[in-house]
Amino acid sequence: MTALPVVLLPVGHDDDALDACLAALDAGTPAGTQVWLADDARIGPRGAQIVQRWLASTPLQADYTCRQRGVGEVAHLDDVLRACGDADVVVLAPDAVPLPGWLVELAACFARDASIATATPWCNAGEAASWPRIGEIAPVPDDPLRLARACQQLPPLHPELPAAIDHAVLLRGNARRKAGGLDTASYGSWYAALIDLSLRMAGLGWRNALCETAFVARGGEGGPREGDMDALAARWPAWHARLATYLMNDPLHVCRAQLQRHYAALENAPTQQGLFAAHDLAVMGDGPAGDDVTSAQLAASGDPVDTPLPGDASVTQTEHGAPSR
Repeated sequence: MTALPVVLLPVGHDDDALDACLAALDAGTPAGTQVWLADDARIGPRGAQIVQRWLASTPLQADYTCRQRGVGEVAHLDDVLRACGDADVVVLAPDAVPLPGWLVELAACFARDASIATATPWCNAGEAASWPRIGEIAPVPDDPLRLARACQQLPPLHPELPAAIDHAVLLRGNARRKAGGLDTASYGSWYAALIDLSLRMAGLGWRNALCETAFVARGGEGGPREGDMDALAARWPAWHARLATYLMNDPLHVCRAQLQRHYAALENAPTQQGLFAAHDLAVMGDGPAGDDVTSAQLAASGDPVDTPLPGDASVTQTEHGAPSR
């Protein structure tokens, strides 16, 4: 059985987005999945209530950590990812809304191709991975189950992307470690730091791929902090031209059109939640484990429940359930 990766959600200050993300995680993620809510001292009183209420009821194996003092988006994420050791980790945007089946599909993507270092699903606001049109922001899908089913009908070819995109990305743990983790000195945003990490991993021979069988929606696109794009241009002079060429040529236009046809064909089909349970079991039992990491391995390499964030003694933790050992 293919092990599922850890889900990492950096908690933001938008309480409504947090509530919607947690509800989507419960609805579309297999029970028992390890989820880490990591707060860089950004949450407010209402957000804290949302988190505590969710921790008390979620079927997921969820944990929450909160810094007493913020260290910044990139430094915070780098600390959390390092605490995960060589585990494969999905990083979600704070306003992400994962569609049903999303995590099983991402895990299957890694199991199919050990050369993939980052797997990015479709998104309504995902730049190169946007659907229905590349580089455009569309509304959050109003029929998520239908769209998820349409995605799962696509052949899993996992074409190349210019870089991973920050709405949701599955990072292969050993590739991340070999590339040296995030550059906390050069970038202020996860958006830019992820591009840089993707390009470094590609330089080591790994692939940044689209997981076309999964979809994660969000309210809008991410973006860089001041100075981030200049830093990217200085380190990767060809990056901006490469991205512009990709957006203009749209190598994924055939795949986008195919997804649109599947989506349209399902317009009058009945929605069956049981379809996803059966599909998830089939996918999780198919293919080699590859570099996937079990819960026991995660615990051995740095479990978020018991391991404080490196370099910060002022972290409080709230645990829901016992971690896998």
